[in-house]
Amino acid sequence: MTATAEPEIGKARRRKEDEHLVTGRTRWTDNLVLPGMQHLAILRSPFAHARITGIDTSAARDLPGVVTVLTGADLADEQGSLPCAWPITPDMKSPPAPSLAVDRVNFAGEAVAVVVARSAYEAHDALEAIDVEYDELPVVLDLASAAADGSELVHPDLGTNVSATWTFDSAEAGTGSDVEEAIRDAEVLVERTFRQQRLIPAFMEPRSVVVDPTGAQITMWSATQIPHILRLMLAMTLDIPEHKLRVVAPDVGGGFGGKLQVTPEEVIALLVARRLGKPVKYTESRSESMVAAHHGRDQIQKLTLAARRDGTVTGMKVELLADMGAYLRLVTSGVPILGAFMFNGIYKFPAYHFTCTNVFTNKVPTDAYRGAGRPEATFAIERMMDELATELSLDPLELRAKNWITHEEFPFDTVAGLTYDSGNYEAATAHARELFDYDGLRREQAERRERKDPVQLGIGVSTFTEMCGLAPSRTLGALAYGAGGWEHAAIRMLPTGKVEVVTGSSAHGQGHETAWSQVVADQLGVPFEDVEVLHGDTQTSPRGMDTYGSRSLAVGAIAVVKAAEKVIAKARPIAAHLMECAEDDLEFTDGRFQVKGTEKAVGIADVALAVFAAHDLPDGVEPNLDSEAAYDPENFSFPHGTHLCAVEVDTETGKVRIRSYVCVDDIGHVVNPLIVEGQVHGGLAQGIAQALYEEAVYDESGTLLSGSFAEYSVPSAADLPSFTTGRTETPATGNPLGVKGVGEAGTIASTPAVVNAALDAVRQFGVRDIEMPLTPMRVWRAVHTAQEGAR
Repeated sequence: MTATAEPEIGKARRRKEDEHLVTGRTRWTDNLVLPGMQHLAILRSPFAHARITGIDTSAARDLPGVVTVLTGADLADEQGSLPCAWPITPDMKSPPAPSLAVDRVNFAGEAVAVVVARSAYEAHDALEAIDVEYDELPVVLDLASAAADGSELVHPDLGTNVSATWTFDSAEAGTGSDVEEAIRDAEVLVERTFRQQRLIPAFMEPRSVVVDPTGAQITMWSATQIPHILRLMLAMTLDIPEHKLRVVAPDVGGGFGGKLQVTPEEVIALLVARRLGKPVKYTESRSESMVAAHHGRDQIQKLTLAARRDGTVTGMKVELLADMGAYLRLVTSGVPILGAFMFNGIYKFPAYHFTCTNVFTNKVPTDAYRGAGRPEATFAIERMMDELATELSLDPLELRAKNWITHEEFPFDTVAGLTYDSGNYEAATAHARELFDYDGLRREQAERRERKDPVQLGIGVSTFTEMCGLAPSRTLGALAYGAGGWEHAAIRMLPTGKVEVVTGSSAHGQGHETAWSQVVADQLGVPFEDVEVLHGDTQTSPRGMDTYGSRSLAVGAIAVVKAAEKVIAKARPIAAHLMECAEDDLEFTDGRFQVKGTEKAVGIADVALAVFAAHDLPDGVEPNLDSEAAYDPENFSFPHGTHLCAVEVDTETGKVRIRSYVCVDDIGHVVNPLIVEGQVHGGLAQGIAQALYEEAVYDESGTLLSGSFAEYSVPSAADLPSFTTGRTETPATGNPLGVKGVGEAGTIASTPAVVNAALDAVRQFGVRDIEMPLTPMRVWRAVHTAQEGAR
């Protein structure tokens, strides 16, 4: 008998995909050079709202190296309107969204003309020679004012700035009781209004696109998260036969939702290439990325929490205003709706009502950004739980424990209509509390307050869960989303026993090639090194729903498992034939079919070679082990965790310094702990960045003031603490690997942990809230304003 191989799942394997990245052998879109390739540069509007009354391109056309200059009028008949795939209500208003503005611009940075030249430098130089005449219009920037009657209009033809209003009510849905009754009967009411500031995804690699129209197909290379969705949307928008369009996502340097888009630049590049009959390339500058690529968040949250005096929560009412920006992009309208199912968090709320009003402004469109609606919801409920704890003079962990779903109660049907399949909030919190030294820090906090230390200590709590593995197609259909959420995979068994895995999940830094290799190695019993993972090319991988919403492992990898099961099923009768036994007498372990109770066995690599030769196969069996599968889960997956943060706030300068950060996450079974650790650390960095550093700021004319990294403060490693991480494990019950998502968890949980900690440090002075990001000036002003008001 052979020894049982050590499982690959659970090993901290170094990522296969990193070698070519760290050695500089990358294939970024901007690295591509094609014969005869032309270069594009895009002229963008300096005004947030204006009519275009004239464009003179003659001087630019005459410059050396310039091939042509095109305006919106030149492309008006063929560019169509950029797609919105999520009509959240039947009456949702969605104005036409041209890739190249024709007669009107609606945000500063909107494309108004494109220069085609022999080099990128010549194209950019020619932009200055284009003369555009604008007739400025009133600018709509303030979200609350834009939603009010009588506001100036972003799109006058619509007659309103309100795109849609979406509502969920637990009494109407049959998932809970009436929230107004809960509010009337409440012994304690906490009412707060929070602002989710506008954020910029700030991915490492700027967006880039190359289009080659010269072959039998049009081929587009793009720094995108969604090659399959992009192909479909471009085909539908531009009336191109889908089989005549190939989309490739080569190495992609991060996305965070910022590349989950059908961009104006992709449409423009395709139209220009098709018109010229030559390859073209467009690569944005960093400032273009920040000014014109979609932003995230940007909400006003009005919240009412009803409770009894003992701390039991009895109901929650949520009223959101969500800033769409000037247009609806691919999933703009639905992002705040995803949060609707998470405002109840890990708690047993008897009553719940959610209303979201989506509003147009003259700003860059918003869309998905890491977490997409769920960080906003988690921030709201975790801030409100701290506010309630303060109101009742309860420890914030004690209050949470009084209201959370206990581990014995799973599966649990929530007031928001979801079924949480598994979890253990008690275990995660107990482990985090121990790692954090919660009681010791509380004692130190009391001592600092007693001696009136100018540097005060604050302790923040965030207990969270999230719906991820965005997938159940029926659920997405019920929400009027324009696609399903299944995922596809194929496994090709090569004659030498090596394995090619084709996945519809398109990686942009997550580690798919490594994790999928580990999964397949365990499923088929082949060496990790013998597995090659192919992705990101609609020619190689013709079916897929791509990567976002922490769906890759919980959906994409399960499709891989299903395909592997089919490979084994196809190999079984052949193995039985080779060993002259019945199929039922075989067991498959560690890559070998073995006759039960004997030493007689044949490896799957041997079966693959026998299939290739096809000299001795059972009658009626085709010489092929290759298999494919699509997987559409019946439910989301629900990772959870407890994050604890200690900050020191200098009341004399307003500086907030994170002294200690502990998180214990439960993501079900772990495939690769090293990848998980990286995902958690990256997520924490982005969530902390929202709390303390990042904000997209516009001036009164609609000009983005934070249009470069000189003004938009992305933290470096030097700005962040060392993190202490831990894990508990309650496997997901809805998939065979027991896995949950992890890509967004750190971002979702960390923002309220940091803000709660900072407020805990200064609440003694009468500070009730500080708008994010908690810059030293904002913190200092809040403390001193509260102190002056108390005098």
